[in-house]
Amino acid sequence: VQCIGATTISEFRKSIEKDGALDRRFQKIQLEPTTAEDTLQILNNIKERYEDHHNVIYTPAALSACVALTERYISDRSLPDKAIDALDEAGSRVHLLNVRVPASIEAKEQEIQQLRKEKEDAAARQEYELAAGLRDRVLQGEAELKQLREDWQKELSEHRIVVDEDAIAAVVSMMSGVPADRMKESETVRLKGMKQALSEKVIAQDRAITRLTRAITRNRLGLKDPNRPIGTFMFVGPTGVGKTHLVKTLAEFMFGSKDALIRIDMSEYGEKFSTSRLVGAPPGYVGYEEGGQLTEKVRRHPYSIVLLDEIEKAHPDVFNMLLQVMDEGRMTDGNGTTVDFRNTILIMTSNSGSRQVKEFGAGVGFSASADGITAEAAEHIVRKALQRQFAPEFLNRLDEIVMFDPLTREGVEQIADLEIRALAQRLQTAGRQISFSPEAKRFVAQKGFDPQYGARSLRRTLQEYVEDPLCDLLLEGENGESILVELDEANDRLKVKAVTTA
Repeated sequence: VQCIGATTISEFRKSIEKDGALDRRFQKIQLEPTTAEDTLQILNNIKERYEDHHNVIYTPAALSACVALTERYISDRSLPDKAIDALDEAGSRVHLLNVRVPASIEAKEQEIQQLRKEKEDAAARQEYELAAGLRDRVLQGEAELKQLREDWQKELSEHRIVVDEDAIAAVVSMMSGVPADRMKESETVRLKGMKQALSEKVIAQDRAITRLTRAITRNRLGLKDPNRPIGTFMFVGPTGVGKTHLVKTLAEFMFGSKDALIRIDMSEYGEKFSTSRLVGAPPGYVGYEEGGQLTEKVRRHPYSIVLLDEIEKAHPDVFNMLLQVMDEGRMTDGNGTTVDFRNTILIMTSNSGSRQVKEFGAGVGFSASADGITAEAAEHIVRKALQRQFAPEFLNRLDEIVMFDPLTREGVEQIADLEIRALAQRLQTAGRQISFSPEAKRFVAQKGFDPQYGARSLRRTLQEYVEDPLCDLLLEGENGESILVELDEANDRLKVKAVTTA
């Protein structure tokens, strides 16, 4: 008796290997995934069957793209299976998108459907001669429809649609969730405008924005190392200068929503026993096989921004877990599954050194000497603090440590203008208009400029001097088409009043 069996390694271990007598009666042959060259040869051998099935023609470049793109972007499956699936899916998609049923066939189908309905009505009225005549017409129509379809299929086989590498790339993008297709002209324009779009919403941080946009552009142009994440950054600087805000703005630009990022608050992982939640509990512990809070999200959304907020508050074991992600772009979760991080942007934020900068001078690193120490001195102090906080092998794996520039009075004035516009938009949805005099804007910026807490104090200033009086005004039921905010120099506050435009 000859017997050939095929199974996975795990199933073989469970069912056969434990039975030594059964195990030794089989000659075990280990089948490894094929190489890229062998996979390309397989595709060349089977492409004619798929061409006949889908009525398409695969170009040599499309076959090469099947191998290269699936090997690069689909990591949870093996060659040649994933390359064949991409070949099949691309042929089916191109065929369905380009095939249009001829009007003659649609008209004939509608005619047959109407004749069937008339035949059933005639039979219900017991007009059997009429029903028999209609039946013959239905049979004749079906024969004509069959001939029309055969002629159409013959025409399709003679005029096959070409499947090129762009079609393969589009399919791989849908399968993996990663944009693998070539950049279209519209995306090129969008990438060129990325820096300006981010600069409009994140004030006075041009250096950080430039480094971030360059990393993303390198990835979309195919210049980055394919075995590492798109970019691994650590954003450092004093509190309230826009570190987390820049990440949210980038997510909004790339994915259309500020919430479209994987945000992990590292202060939740300050204890040793909590670090396993990132990758999932090990066997024998509660929560095993439920997936990790980081690895499971990246598996579901492989093309994303991962924000590890306040990284210095995490347990040192977390840094050791991240080493492999930063260097090789992968991490193994609690189930033993390898999670691909090569298409993520990994950003960590840290306030390391902020306290030392504050104690060194009058404020947290403001560039003007009247407001505190210089930006260069603040950067030196922060880098020394990072070297004390993190291991050398961790810092060495970062693509870049991005030092956020200290805020200046001019920067705070621009941020105040943004906050005022945001307030005006919120009021507009409620049917109200608000305007600020130039003196009132300067007053808000001056009161909101706090060397110790950055831009966050600006929001508190707006709440105290604008939003609270505005609430009182609205509760009193003051009538007016718009609201005007002016400076009351005598009382060192802002006047909020309703005005009626002529």
